[in-house]
Amino acid sequence: MSAPHGIRCNNPGNIRRGQTLWQGEAAQQTDPAFLVFSAPEWGLRAIAKILLSYQLHGLATVRQMIERWAPPEENDTAAYVADVADRVGVLPDDRLTLATDPARMAAMVAAIVRHENGQQPYPDDLIDHAVALAGVVAPSQS
Repeated sequence: MSAPHGIRCNNPGNIRRGQTLWQGEAAQQTDPAFLVFSAPEWGLRAIAKILLSYQLHGLATVRQMIERWAPPEENDTAAYVADVADRVGVLPDDRLTLATDPARMAAMVAAIVRHENGQQPYPDDLIDHAVALAGVVAPSQS
């Protein structure tokens, strides 16, 4: 059985193509709608970077972030919110500070990957590396 589209394209967040030029974006964009990354860590990093951007714009809870990530006109957003919150170990409306919490950011990234693809095939150290590439570090590491 073939891996899900997001995994095959190193874009496990199923990030749509747009105006942003992403670090690690593959030279050949073979999908008309979704980005293709050159390696999984770049697609994982992109998920973290988007979540950081959401936080800069005042989205502080799993509910707020996932409602932006997966709008209800395209998704069962309520189920997505519940799934991610459960996997991250928080309530949907708990406030998060992902920029200084690498473990929580890694949990968010992994939960989004699992929800988007029905599986989360990446080892923890790869997700941790991608989170670090996104610039997420604990206060004692900065």
